[in-house]
Amino acid sequence: MNPTSGFNSTSKTFHSLRPPIHLPPEETPLSAAEYALSIHADHSPWPDSIAIINSSTSQKLSYSEFITRIKSLTSYLKNVTKLCKNDTAFILFPNSIEVPILYFSLLSLGVVISPANPISSESEISHQISLCSPVIAFAVSKTCHKLPKLKHRAILIDSPEFDSILTMSPPAAATTAQRDLEKVTVSQSDSAAIMYSSGTTGRVKGVVLTHRNLIAVIAGYYPSKQERNSPTVMLYTVPYFHVFGFFYSFKSIDLSETVVVMERFDLKNMLRAVEKFRVTELAVAPPVVVAMTKSDLTDGYDLRSLETVGCGGAPLGKDVMKVFADRFPTVDLWQVSGHNFSVFYAKIDGITRQYMFIHSNMNYFIDFYNYFTKGRRN
Repeated sequence: MNPTSGFNSTSKTFHSLRPPIHLPPEETPLSAAEYALSIHADHSPWPDSIAIINSSTSQKLSYSEFITRIKSLTSYLKNVTKLCKNDTAFILFPNSIEVPILYFSLLSLGVVISPANPISSESEISHQISLCSPVIAFAVSKTCHKLPKLKHRAILIDSPEFDSILTMSPPAAATTAQRDLEKVTVSQSDSAAIMYSSGTTGRVKGVVLTHRNLIAVIAGYYPSKQERNSPTVMLYTVPYFHVFGFFYSFKSIDLSETVVVMERFDLKNMLRAVEKFRVTELAVAPPVVVAMTKSDLTDGYDLRSLETVGCGGAPLGKDVMKVFADRFPTVDLWQVSGHNFSVFYAKIDGITRQYMFIHSNMNYFIDFYNYFTKGRRN
């Protein structure tokens, strides 16, 4: 292996130059949801801090409330809806505080989650459904008309019924032994999610991620955790259905972050949320970074709490990165290159801004990914 690039010419694989992470034994039954929640429970210095905030309504859920809602929904989906391990659930709604609750609930049951863009056309949704073969769909009132009839009726997460499901108490008569018997055994090799490609090489394709894949992602985030006096406050402008937002939903639980969720992006509302909730980290797409460098709106808000901006979904130009660094000298800008197979950072640990500008394609991959090269041999 090349000690500089990490490239193995025999296997055509790039390996991380960082220390390896330690994963649970592969044969141990374990879901990605259980693993992320266990790290939070075992290592969080703030076990009952605020987990999630709705940016428009200011509704807040603590971690204990968040976990209670996961348990309530899990019990309902298993015992009332009768979802089973290896079923697939199609998810069609915009960002909301209910998304991570639903993700963790379904994954703990061994149900495969398949999130899609809520603005997709009916024909696009029909194609995606043909790829994942769901038995149930979760939607909102504005998107449910796009869905075909499935085995189970669609559940609307913006309905009073869904809210009552989240807040109901588990049956009082249920003993610990009974709950243990009801627990679904999930293998790490089981499918966890079906994400969708962007369609740049033809029709949209489904990409399967296993629980082991997600556990590796989760395990890779924790070593990067920095000592803090209070939780990181992360504002999501990226969609949960995209792999960027999808992975970050696990990162936030893993690192005990407080997440501020925006249903739809608006620069003014984003800046207002940064000021109001003292946001320390943003997860954004390149157009947001460009807007922050060009708009005079940024001058009207107190952004002193902001420490980091993670940008993904598409490459960010070096000229934009430099302008951003000049305008926000105290904020670290991370280039997050993401697609349905991986996410890596172009600015890691002690790598300086200048190094990032010059070496935007460097092979400093995070420790839970190997990269394979494919090409024509001469």
